[in-house]
Formats: sequence, C-alpha cells, structure tokens
Amino acid sequence: MFDSLRRLFSDLGEGDRPGVRGADYLYRVSAAAVLMHAAAIDGSISDAEREKLHGLIMQRFNLDDAAADELIAEATKAEQRAVDLYSFTAKLNRALDDAGRARIVEMMWQIAYTDDVITEFEDNLIWRAADLLCVPQTERIALRERVAASRETKAQS
Repeated sequence: MFDSLRRLFSDLGEGDRPGVRGADYLYRVSAAAVLMHAAAIDGSISDAEREKLHGLIMQRFNLDDAAADELIAEATKAEQRAVDLYSFTAKLNRALDDAGRARIVEMMWQIAYTDDVITEFEDNLIWRAADLLCVPQTERIALRERVAASRETKAQS
C-alpha cells in the first residue's frame, strides 16, 4: 500500500513534460475521458474519430504520439469505470477557467462532427457536459455553430 502511495506522489511531482504524469495528470485523464465518451457515445469509435481524438489530445496537452496514446489508454479505462460524467467534470471545473471549460466543450463538438452527423446521443452528452462544466447554453450553441461552420469551410476547400 505504501508503495502505491509513494508511486502516486512521485508521479504527481514529476512536472509537465510529455509522457510524464505531472501534477495535472488527473485533469488530463478527465479531459481525455470526456472526449473519449463523446467519441464512443454513438456506439462505436470510427477511425476518423480515433484520429481526431488523438490529434486534439496531442495538440491540447502538447504531447508526442506515445504520450497521447498512454493518456488515451488511461482515459479509456477511467471512462469505462465511471458511472457518470460528474467525476470528470468536477476535476475539470477545479482545474480550468471559463475559457478552458469552453475549450473542452468545443473539442467535444469537434469529435462529434468528425463524421458530419450529430446523433441525439452526442447532442445530449455535450449538452449535459456543458451544463456540468458551467458553460452557458448560448456559448455551447455558439461553439457548436463555429465547429460546424469550420467543417463546412474545410469541405468546400
């Protein structure tokens, strides 16, 4: 038991380098778990959704491929064990400011729009997550519209 605690505290104190479990590791797992849930909510994760998730996590947390894969694996385990979104959104609320929480909702929309079809499950999940993250309805809608417009612009290019 003491070895487990020592390992936990050691992991938490190792800084913010890619691939290392730093002080913000639990926040990162929570963010990745919410994004993983958004990718899986419609029953399966497509290759395009998996790539989008990986890319967003690499970009958001400044990680290399291996570190992003490790974080996604940890987030997948956490998401499968979770009974609700609250355990993740509570950590995100403590770790992020308003802009950071809105960014999580925006990334959820980006994952949902990967296949250009928003299911009622995806819409409901993002609505609930935005509510738990204290992102106002008007901002959630604006984020959705911005992501949708960005997808349309890329499709026309």
